[in-house]
Amino acid sequence: MQLRKYQEEIAENAVQILRERKIVYLTMEVRTGKTLTSLEIARLYGAKNVLFLTKKKAINNIHNDWIDFGYDKAFNILIVNDESMHKIEMTNPDLVIHDEHHRFGGFPKPGKYTKMYRQMFSRKPMVFLSGTPTPESFSQIYHQFWVSDYSPFAMYPSFYKWANDYVNVYKKNINGLMVNDYSHGIESSIMKDVSRYMITFTQKAAGFTTSIDEEVLTVDMSKVTQKLCNKLEKDLVIEGKEKVVLAETPAKLMQKLHQLWSGTVKFEDGSSMITDKTKAEFIKNRFSNNKIGIFYKFKEELNLLNETYGSDLTTDVEEFDTGNFKVIALQIVSGREGISLKNADYVVFYNIDFSATSYWQARDRMTTMERKFNKVYWIFSNGGIEEKIYKTVKSKKKYTTNIFKKDYGITN
Repeated sequence: MQLRKYQEEIAENAVQILRERKIVYLTMEVRTGKTLTSLEIARLYGAKNVLFLTKKKAINNIHNDWIDFGYDKAFNILIVNDESMHKIEMTNPDLVIHDEHHRFGGFPKPGKYTKMYRQMFSRKPMVFLSGTPTPESFSQIYHQFWVSDYSPFAMYPSFYKWANDYVNVYKKNINGLMVNDYSHGIESSIMKDVSRYMITFTQKAAGFTTSIDEEVLTVDMSKVTQKLCNKLEKDLVIEGKEKVVLAETPAKLMQKLHQLWSGTVKFEDGSSMITDKTKAEFIKNRFSNNKIGIFYKFKEELNLLNETYGSDLTTDVEEFDTGNFKVIALQIVSGREGISLKNADYVVFYNIDFSATSYWQARDRMTTMERKFNKVYWIFSNGGIEEKIYKTVKSKKKYTTNIFKKDYGITN
């Protein structure tokens, strides 16, 4: 098995950057081969002990690539997910590769694993991988480089100090309080400083001719669902004999409507319930003759899909590829990266996530260089919240409580 020519060229250029700056960021679009390119970088760099941090679902594929392409003869590798970072036994890696690095882009404060990564590896040479480094805001770039002592922003000890020079800070109203909005990073200033660390590569440059066609299918949910959602909007509470659905804040109302319009709900005591199978039955009937990947949002939605499909459904990609399963169900956030649904006829979104990152990445799971056409279906409830979320994330914005309040005319 061999690399493509462009992967070899990118790796050679990346090694030069890595030796000069200790950081190289591969911003390569999905399915162009970031993983293999990073392994080739490790080989050319001369690393002997490589730590590869990724998502749990991608670990087996990366390990297989390490063997299939002969890298097991060049260097040792430890592949773990971010959540297992504290268990790492390789105490002194020569090189750290971090997959889907945009996960470290939280602001204005760094996340738990971002801080842990910095504490453990800040002095190590690093390769960052992402197809969407700043999917919602250029302000997401600061903490992605902050994890390294060799960051181009090393003179700024905190995001807030960095924002004075790289962000247009505005005020926004959250529940009657005026707070700073740091989401308007100044693209020209930021890219001027980080572009020398980055190598960008597109599907088009790789020779992909794949197109993605999206279609929205609207479903009339049961009258019970419509009544429940209308009541919750009006009264902010639904009381049953034993269970309560409470939506006393805009954020909770947004969450509960998001659940109910797709047929599940989580109660105040933490338990969940299936309330309406209309969507799942529609998908089962509409795609009965097809092999499909279904993306769901909430845990109870997986239970709903299991009840609907039974033994025809799996949650394991390898089983879906090699077995007789017609349907695979994946949670949107955990399944949007590091896996391929190339063997699916269609990708079907049972529900939709608030994140623009989820939108752009999950919809691209079928793409390969050989595949010329991908069809993605979105199943929305008639009158529900999904269409509103869809319009926002398509424009590369996150669906926030403020946007929800505007959509639903909430003023207090």
